[in-house]
Amino acid sequence: MNPITAKARVVLFNKPYGVLSQFTDTKNIEEKRATLADFIHEKGVYPAGRLDRDSEGLLLLTDNGKLQHQLANPAKKTWKTYLVQVEGDESEKAMQQLRDGVELKDGMTRPARVVPIKKPSWLWERDPPVRFRKSVPDHWLEIRINEGRNRQVRRMTAAVGLPTLRLVRVAIGDWQLDQLSPGEYNITTIAFKESTQNELEPTRHRRGSHRKRQPVSHGKRNKQRR
Repeated sequence: MNPITAKARVVLFNKPYGVLSQFTDTKNIEEKRATLADFIHEKGVYPAGRLDRDSEGLLLLTDNGKLQHQLANPAKKTWKTYLVQVEGDESEKAMQQLRDGVELKDGMTRPARVVPIKKPSWLWERDPPVRFRKSVPDHWLEIRINEGRNRQVRRMTAAVGLPTLRLVRVAIGDWQLDQLSPGEYNITTIAFKESTQNELEPTRHRRGSHRKRQPVSHGKRNKQRR
């Protein structure tokens, strides 16, 4: 039986630091934490997976439930790429531990793809800035994993003695962050096969212009709402 080809809208969003990967904050209403609703005003789209509040970068949303499941399902083993600033010495031993798999409280991780990199010249400054310790060096790594446990990358680097200072996701499978600035998003319409192979077939699609919502610090944001 041939798989059914369906169409779906996909929103590629550069999630700023401090923004929840959901449209409503049901836990801390009084705190007025930033949500997707502060940036994305497309109707009927929902996150395919999540990105922690203190992490930045690529988040995918779609209006198709089956595609949402395919993108977020850990069984699909979709590779996700992160740029990670860590505290400590980037020893080859630590790198190899990440590549071999790390023992966490919820079990052994799958092998990761890890390479040391220089800080990307195009990367924006974080708001608020990262807090450094002058006596401890920091380094950048590119880490790729194909599973999605809660705060996994942070827990992996901590387990090998390299606490994460900053984490930016730049790719999910073939989807790239490209030149989206924090708070911007693009909209694409794709065709995909509803099969177990998670095959996505680009079609003639509408690519929305960058829809910029200027990110603001929590202090400024709370002050505006008083």
